Amino acid sequence: MVAADYPFLDLLWTLLIFFLWVAWLMLLFYVLADVFRRHDAGGGKKTLWVIFVIVAPFLGVLVYVFVNGQGMAERNVRQAQAQQEQFDDYVRATAGSGGAAAEIEKAKALLDSGAITQAEFDTIKAKALS
Repeated sequence: MVAADYPFLDLLWTLLIFFLWVAWLMLLFYVLADVFRRHDAGGGKKTLWVIFVIVAPFLGVLVYVFVNGQGMAERNVRQAQAQQEQFDDYVRATAGSGGAAAEIEKAKALLDSGAITQAEFDTIKAKALS
């Protein structure tokens, strides 16, 4: 096959079809993931949805999105908020504890307890302030 045998509009049509096919697969897997992520539906209801989506994929997905679209959005928002809270907790736990003043305060406590010398305290203080 030579490039001249495959016109530009045929190429665009092929790209469009491929794009729609990939979008369809993403939607299908998104719906299946949502079916299993739900806590408000029992095993029987989930099984029926999966069978419906497998037996009649286009109709099953469209009906599922129509019936449960609002719930899907709410579950996504809750999941995003939970992930953001976990990330924020992780950042708070691993981030610095207050900057130079906190480091100097810790070093002063170590100096007062005798764990470090005055020279070591001065080094820590200079490093914190720089």
